Order: sequence, then C-alpha cells, then structure tokens
Amino acid sequence: MKFKSLIIFLITSSTFLICLLSILKIMSTLQGVNFTNLNVSQNFILGIILSLGFIFLGDKLNYLVKILSLSSIFTLVYVYINESAPIWYYIAVLLVILFFTHRLKKYNLNYLKEDFVSERIIFDFITLFGIIFFAFVILFPFYIMLITSFKTQIALLVNPLDFSLDFKRNLTDLFNSYFVIFNTYNFGRYIFISSLVSVGTVIITLIFAIPAAYAVARLNFFGKTFLSSSILIIYMFPAIVLVIPLYTVFSQLGLRNSITGLLIVYTATTLPVAIYMLQGYFKSIPKEIEDAGIMDGHNWFGIILKIIIPLSLPAIASVALYVFMIAWNEFLFSLMFLDNPKSFTLSRAIQYLTGDAETPRQYLMAGSVIVTLPVLLIFIYFEKYLVSGLTAGSVKG
Repeated sequence: MKFKSLIIFLITSSTFLICLLSILKIMSTLQGVNFTNLNVSQNFILGIILSLGFIFLGDKLNYLVKILSLSSIFTLVYVYINESAPIWYYIAVLLVILFFTHRLKKYNLNYLKEDFVSERIIFDFITLFGIIFFAFVILFPFYIMLITSFKTQIALLVNPLDFSLDFKRNLTDLFNSYFVIFNTYNFGRYIFISSLVSVGTVIITLIFAIPAAYAVARLNFFGKTFLSSSILIIYMFPAIVLVIPLYTVFSQLGLRNSITGLLIVYTATTLPVAIYMLQGYFKSIPKEIEDAGIMDGHNWFGIILKIIIPLSLPAIASVALYVFMIAWNEFLFSLMFLDNPKSFTLSRAIQYLTGDAETPRQYLMAGSVIVTLPVLLIFIYFEKYLVSGLTAGSVKG
C-alpha cells in the first residue's frame, strides 16, 4: 500500500465530510437550532478515523453491515462531542454519514496501490464537492422561498430572518398561503392560461421547426447557406428592442390581452433556436436510412413522419422542454401585452401581486413556488431522456 495515497485519501475524504457536516449545521441554524461552534478539528479527526476504519475493514464485513455499523458509531460519537441538538438533526447526521460511507465503496487497500490513484482521489472528491456546493447554492433560494410561503404574517413581522418551520401547526394552517392565492387571487386561472400558452407554443414551434430543420439539414435550395448561418440572427437584438414595434402592431391588430398574441410572439422567438438545435441532430442521422425509405415509396413527408421523427424523439423532447421553459417563465412580453388580469400568465400575475403594497410576502412566495415547481418537476422527469438525446439517434435503425 502506498502511504502517500492513504494520507491523501484520509485528508481529502475527511475534508469532504467536514464540508457536508458544516453545510448541515448551517442549514440547521435556519431551523432555530442554536450552534456556537462547528467543532472542525474534532470532527476532522473523527472523519479520519471513520475513513481509516472503512479502509482497513475492507471485505472482512458485509458491505451493508459495514456502512451501517460505522455510520452508527460515528453518529454516537458525534452526539457525544458536539453540542446538544434536536433528534431530527442527529437523524440528518446519520443520513449524511451513510451517504459519505457509500461514496467510499470503491476505496480499499488494493485500490490505493494503483498508479496515479492520488490524483484520482483528489479529483473524485473535488468533483463531488463541487456538485454538492453548486446544488446547495442553486437550491438555497428555493428553500427560502418555500419556507417563507409556509410562514404566517405575524411570524414574518416579528422576525423576517427566521427561516424555521413550525411543525406543530396543522396542515391547513401550514398551507394557508396556497389556499389564499387560489381562492382569493385566482391562481388556478393563471395556471390554466400559462399551461395553455406554453403547451401551445411547444406544439406550434415543433410543427414549423421539424420540417424547416429537415429542409436545412437535407435539401438543397437557393439561400440555404445564408439561412443556415443567419438562423439565430434574431438573438442579436435585445427583446426590449422588439417590444415597442410589436406593441404598436399588436395594438392595431387587436392582439393585445389575448393568448393568440402571446403564441405568435413566443413561437417567433423560440422557432430559430429550435430549428438550429434540430437541424444539427438531423444531420447526424445516416442518409442511407432516408434513401431506403425513398426506395420503399415514401415521399419527403412520409420520411419525416415515419423515419426522422421516431429517430429524433430525444432531440425533439429536449427542444420541447426548452421551448416550454421559455414560454412558462417569459415575463417581458407578457408584461407589455397583458393589461387585463383575466388574461394574465403566472409570471405576469406574480408581478401584479408585487405591485400591491398590501399583498403579504408569504403569498408572493407561494405564487413563486407554483411558478417554479412545475418546470422543476418536468425537467427532473425528462432529464434522463435529454441526456440520452445528446448521443442517441445517429446509430438507430
């Protein structure tokens, strides 16, 4: 065994564990737990002992028994040497240690004897810490937004910086802000309008983008090179530059305060990038497959419908998700074109609430959660398809 790689492993893993526990402790203070010391040195030594024990136990114990035993012992010692805290905090510590020991699964005495293992150890833990740190940075504002939506007006006035959650309240009181924005502020209608606009934009964009992208990728016509290189020229102009002339035109055509007007604008702004994304993917599909379709008697429409679209579903899904997120979160055009509250989208409705000084902050945060949550859940669900869409398609068939 190389002692250098062992020392690097112990220091790196223990530092990573200290970072996880420190983040947990900081988050716990937001729940009203009073901590005065992070106990970095003591916990660092405890982490070294935990990592050392994991390495030297090796395969002497069953893997599941090993991580459960080490995690339980570490948690008990951690409870003893650190400040007192609620039981839920120690359960969270146990879960963190279980996650940490599970990440040590591949490390053993034989692995530490391999060449260049020190560099791999450092890279593995730095990468893992980077993922966790940036996830924390991204999710922390959403956490504040979510907790604030569960607060009462009195709690926010007494201590605006208290982000703890009172679990003694019943569910009706806890979700009172959500009941209010649906019953009083008519958020159900705003959700319906945003869904209608977003889904409609996706459908219309794909109807035009798929044949246009196929034409750019496969067909030869006059101006193809110029079209292919200038397809994203619309993004050279800030949206605010387009708003004023569009506002004038839409006012004259009677398209303001209408879903039709938004569908036209959103389709026009998302169509270029949708064509650009799809034409690159269509080029990766072997042309021999299309030639075989022509020999079978298919016309260009049949090739697109029966060959190109089935092979390009991952790419189409990624474009659809991109267009949906743009239409769902868009604010500038909805602000300029929508004046009637009955035609507001969700983003416009949130701005409308902020203009009222009497609207409590917890209602604004509840509305913001409703705006954010659908896109977040859709992205999490479709993420596995999007990742496969980056590489799949050209080898199908």
